[in-house]
Amino acid sequence: MAGSAISAQNSLSFTSSETALQTLGISKVPCSDGNHGLRIFGSIVKQGYTLRAQGARNVQHIKSTATEAPPTIHRSSTGPRTKIGINGFGRIGRLVLRVATKRDDVEVVAVNDPFIDAKYMAYMFKYDSTHGVFKGTIKVVDDSTLEINGKRITVTCKRDPKEIPWGDFGAEYVVEASGVFTTLEKASAHLKGGAKKVVISAPSADAPMFVLGVNERNYKPSMDIVSNASCTTNCLAPLAKVVHEEFRIVEGLMTTVHATTATQKTVDGPSMKDWRGGRGAGQNIIPSTTGAAKAVGKVLPELNGKLTGMSFRVPTANVSVVDLTCRLEKPASYEDVKTAIRIASEGPMRGILGYTDEDVVSSDFIGDTRSSIFDAKAGIGLSTSFMKLVSWYDNEWGYSFGLVVSPLKLRLSAGDVGLGDRVHWFESLNFATKLILADRLSFDYFNCLLGIGLAVDMLDMVCLGGGVPKFCT
Repeated sequence: MAGSAISAQNSLSFTSSETALQTLGISKVPCSDGNHGLRIFGSIVKQGYTLRAQGARNVQHIKSTATEAPPTIHRSSTGPRTKIGINGFGRIGRLVLRVATKRDDVEVVAVNDPFIDAKYMAYMFKYDSTHGVFKGTIKVVDDSTLEINGKRITVTCKRDPKEIPWGDFGAEYVVEASGVFTTLEKASAHLKGGAKKVVISAPSADAPMFVLGVNERNYKPSMDIVSNASCTTNCLAPLAKVVHEEFRIVEGLMTTVHATTATQKTVDGPSMKDWRGGRGAGQNIIPSTTGAAKAVGKVLPELNGKLTGMSFRVPTANVSVVDLTCRLEKPASYEDVKTAIRIASEGPMRGILGYTDEDVVSSDFIGDTRSSIFDAKAGIGLSTSFMKLVSWYDNEWGYSFGLVVSPLKLRLSAGDVGLGDRVHWFESLNFATKLILADRLSFDYFNCLLGIGLAVDMLDMVCLGGGVPKFCT
């Protein structure tokens, strides 16, 4: 394919990743039409043309099981690890640490929780009623140090985030998992302790929200505090993005059947703000409110005001499911919608949006790292414009996986790359370029396929608005 031209409709630019791209042999070149393009592995990405979807006729179906997910793409061990601090050692905080121990590109260097000492942290981390006993090693070195898989982690018990010396611990990014410091003002206290960036593990009233595979390209290095939205938004948004881009969602109602969470009562108890929420979690199906559907409008502005929803809290320990009932602008059968989602799950959104056509139930998705797994057999279509779509998500593990990935994306998008990153980029870019040239990968979802997002700024050269690109000779 050397010397062939790939056409592009967006302007091509180098931003903060120019130096890193040049180390990969990616360079800006003049084209015969007077515009500029990028030379990638001998091929030229040019501006001034338009790519449109060709459809699915040449894309072979890849049989996938309910819990099949792509293998984690680890960065070369020669590169520096992204160092993370965790504030709040509840369900999400502990699982963020578990996820991090499975990767070689991140390292948790400190954990803060004002209500738990090191010994109790070790116990709660080792034993988990849902996800099982931790398979690695854990040791309490002293009152302020844990050792997990041979690596030491500093433990602090500060109530005020600004008193946590993240900088002294080497923590560049803080996962704010306490559920308390969810606004820009409150979360900014971590920056005073030396953290460079903060990722909030909850929706935020004023912090920019990002969902993997949906709107991460909008991130700017100047954004020091961001929100990872909610687990339900992370499930709904990728599904809604694919459906809306292919068929245009006119309006929709979402219901999430949600597993029990720590805020609920084991038996009936007082809950002045939500009377039904005070009823026993193990005894009832409890209707509740959720802002997850409306939050999709923040990460996908074109759907703002078109989606809303509610939730049912049910007596299961983990894994939830989204039911999206929507009306479409473009006529499409349920089979058409299934095909579009399957294609996205096998290529553009692989690792983020899954697809299954098996007879699955909720427990089959415990430990699934994907944000959303579409259930082809569970949905139903009423007409060519009205249908119900069903998608599963591990509201604990899948969401925690996204929280670990987010700092990697922030670090790379800021242009902070080392030798290991460049090796990783080269391997991933080489693989993705082959798919692009074979009509199997759209530029718009280029970074999604690579698992950890790569550099957002690097994607300025290939963001084309969706669809399977046509290879132009």
